[in-house]
Amino acid sequence: MGNPEKFAVGAPSGGVESWSQLDWPTIYKAVGRLQARIAKAAREERWGKVRSLQRVLVQSLPARRLAVRRVTTNRGKRTPGIDGVLWNTSRQKMQAVDQLKRRGYQPQPLRRIHIPKRNGGKRPLSIPCMNDRAMQALHLLALEPVAEQTADPNSYGFRKARSIQDAHQRCHMVLAKGNSAHWVLDADIEACFDQINHDWLLANIPMDRGLLRKWLKAGYFEGEMFHATERGTPQGGILSPTLANMTLDGLEAHVLAAVPRPKWKEPRTKVHVIRYADDLVATARTRELLDEHVVPAIIAFLKERGLRLSEKKSQIVHIDDGFDFLGANVRKYGGKLLMRPTRANVKDLIRRTRHLIRRHFGTKTEHVLYQLNRILRGWAYQFRHLVASRVFGYIDHCIFRQLWKWARRRHNNKGSRWVKARYFSCVGNVRWLLNAKRTRPGGRSQTIVQFRMSSLPIRRHIKVRAEARYHDARFVEYFKERRRRRRHLEHQDRQRLGSRQLELTF
Repeated sequence: MGNPEKFAVGAPSGGVESWSQLDWPTIYKAVGRLQARIAKAAREERWGKVRSLQRVLVQSLPARRLAVRRVTTNRGKRTPGIDGVLWNTSRQKMQAVDQLKRRGYQPQPLRRIHIPKRNGGKRPLSIPCMNDRAMQALHLLALEPVAEQTADPNSYGFRKARSIQDAHQRCHMVLAKGNSAHWVLDADIEACFDQINHDWLLANIPMDRGLLRKWLKAGYFEGEMFHATERGTPQGGILSPTLANMTLDGLEAHVLAAVPRPKWKEPRTKVHVIRYADDLVATARTRELLDEHVVPAIIAFLKERGLRLSEKKSQIVHIDDGFDFLGANVRKYGGKLLMRPTRANVKDLIRRTRHLIRRHFGTKTEHVLYQLNRILRGWAYQFRHLVASRVFGYIDHCIFRQLWKWARRRHNNKGSRWVKARYFSCVGNVRWLLNAKRTRPGGRSQTIVQFRMSSLPIRRHIKVRAEARYHDARFVEYFKERRRRRRHLEHQDRQRLGSRQLELTF
């Protein structure tokens, strides 16, 4: 662990004068070793050992530094709470590490704002103060190893080394075969974050219950008015996704236990549960199994936790009619399962790019390309594991029409040939790609080229093993190998697309 004084609990600065001098690889290793011990104790159900190791972790200097680093590097680092305080300087971050102590700690109320949803509604978002975020991040380091050990095998939301792609691949595994389940419950939990029962959380979440009660009862300010919180966990808190996951953990086992075992020579029930946060899919061989056993089991499980299924968003469908799950449309055509990006997702992307291009009518071309490529590349990599080749081609066509209209509008007194020569070029065998040149520091000229989705090959995702648990010493090499393989594939993509699609340097 290196110099013991450097990581001594309670040391004001740990012998380091500046935030930039901290040895982050060593800090991550120190915290990771404690998390592995907590995970082992939780796997062995030694809950007294778990609590003692959690206390050691939250008091350790490496963990406090890591908590401050997380809240000062994530996307919300420039969004203050009700006190208006941000930690921007090295001195502020070093002082924040010393302030992360339980004694005398009292969280402040949250700042409530509303962000737009895709369906036109508003989603409430509660913003804690920086100190409260750091305290939650600190105790999350101690809670995550336990949450991983108790998680459902086929739960993929808000868990390390798991993703939407894993949930999609699990759907394909349980539905693709000819003798797979034909009936699907596409369910959504109504206002999951806002309705969780506080008493259930305080009785079942293995963490410091005094702090958990303070966070749950902190309340929030909406404008100038204070509101108390009697239910739910705030959306926007660092700890909230893990609390919601642990609330729903055990659902898969509960459903499987409620389904009667088939008698001799009867076909299997084909019951499977796939969950991503509060979105879940349950499959069965017949509709009667879903109606009589699966749905009542889910309702009873949720009722104990103060939750219920959404009547508007939950439905039972046949696989030939299809359903939407996490941005993918899952449906069988003539007995063959196809998973494609949903129409709503495609329309939303085209709407976003149209708004971006129109809003930057007078902006430099390289700035438009930078923002446009970031959106297109992120969307393509998110859905490249689906049957998306035709969708990618359609989006490329729509983007070209938007850019051509944008370029013609910028030069309405010029002809089409002049506009084409000014903005578009041929890269490899692909024509009509928007490009722009810029000068980098040092006088080097660089050409940025429009990202073309259809140039990205479709690549099937390899699902994470259901029994693999992060922080578990038995799966360290497994997750390392998955990271190595991912980096190798990303390197292959850069080599394949580098000279044509990413950036050309002259």
